[in-house]
Amino acid sequence: MPIQDRFRRAKGRLHGSRGFTLIELLIVLAIVSLLLTLALPQYFHTIDVSKEKVLSENLLVTRDAIDKFYGDVGRYPDSLDDLVDKHYLRALPFDPITDSATTWIIVPPDEQFPGKVYDIKSGAEGATRDGVAFGAL
Repeated sequence: MPIQDRFRRAKGRLHGSRGFTLIELLIVLAIVSLLLTLALPQYFHTIDVSKEKVLSENLLVTRDAIDKFYGDVGRYPDSLDDLVDKHYLRALPFDPITDSATTWIIVPPDEQFPGKVYDIKSGAEGATRDGVAFGAL
């Protein structure tokens, strides 16, 4: 067999073996799916924990603004919008659990104190990962 035929035949084999086999693709897909099954639960857990921390921080900041409003004005605000209007807050606090700024449960003060907003609680149902109800935070 002449050398030119051998060269052409070898060149044809190189060009013919450019793709992946089905087995190779299935092995890669199995490895990727295994890695995803290990990583996704931790990812979703991290999202839930971060939402709880954001909710806790929003409640802390809003309660502090309510206390400052009472200290400055001598009464509690009539609504959360009063805190925004008087620049105690830049915007209404956002509840990351309910994905809304309108689901807050407003706790009124005792009758001897003027105003309507003494405290706020989350309107979300359920509990944190520690077992504390969202409404009790």
